[in-house]
Amino acid sequence: MALAVQIDNYRFTYSLEGKSNYPAILFLHGFMGDRLEFQPAITALSKHFYCVAIDLPAHGQTQIPEQDCYYTIQATAKAVISFLNFLHINKCDLVGYSMGGRLALYLTIHFPNYFHRVVLESASAGLTTAQARSDRLAQDHQLATRLENFTDCEFRDFLESWYQQVIFANLRSHPNFPQMLAHRLNNSPRLLAKSLRNFSTGTQPSLWEELAQNQIPLLLIAGELDHKFVQLNQQVAKLCQSAKLEIMPNCGHNTHFENSDLFIQKVLNFLIYSPPKN
Repeated sequence: MALAVQIDNYRFTYSLEGKSNYPAILFLHGFMGDRLEFQPAITALSKHFYCVAIDLPAHGQTQIPEQDCYYTIQATAKAVISFLNFLHINKCDLVGYSMGGRLALYLTIHFPNYFHRVVLESASAGLTTAQARSDRLAQDHQLATRLENFTDCEFRDFLESWYQQVIFANLRSHPNFPQMLAHRLNNSPRLLAKSLRNFSTGTQPSLWEELAQNQIPLLLIAGELDHKFVQLNQQVAKLCQSAKLEIMPNCGHNTHFENSDLFIQKVLNFLIYSPPKN
């Protein structure tokens, strides 16, 4: 069931599953996803955990003002912490995928007292140079301009093209891919454009230098067919002693969709057998 709450300038839509006296997990979805992104995992994990899933700005049913400042990773992170305070969750586990994984790592670095353990699926610590950030921002701004002017048919064509990327090759062959694609069409291209302009890797501060100081246990998950993110997470694991890398066989970027059972198993093992940070 969808719930909603107004927190400052954010009217967050969210869902809760599991008993409230169980240890809590917060789930953060990826670009073009929503609070239902992790539903198979939430259904399984809610037998042991209090599962909280949220629609991030520009996605799902969460509503915020039009000003760009509310869509940045910094502003979103502060709003997520306020949301946890509203739920009286003083400390929880955290699972983030892709865009949500970048946000999860930012939260881990900047608000460490709120989190026991963190799962980062297909996530990065940002771009290391100003030139790389500038190039990525220019690329995302170009795509955002296209999105802002899409008709419904053009948006459908865009989605078809988006999932032609090599990292999604395995995803396209999944029997539930057509349903996932149809669900993505519920997004607003205009709002997705805001996310691209303001939540882009090009606007995100690099977190690489902070990794060595992180003490919160991290589970890094990457699909073996997603070579870029395998390499990125190998670098994260080298820099961060509290990080453990799991490479998912025969998976691309979206491992929790491509092999939900194995993803659940790895997350559950990590949460049960990794001592939480006190």
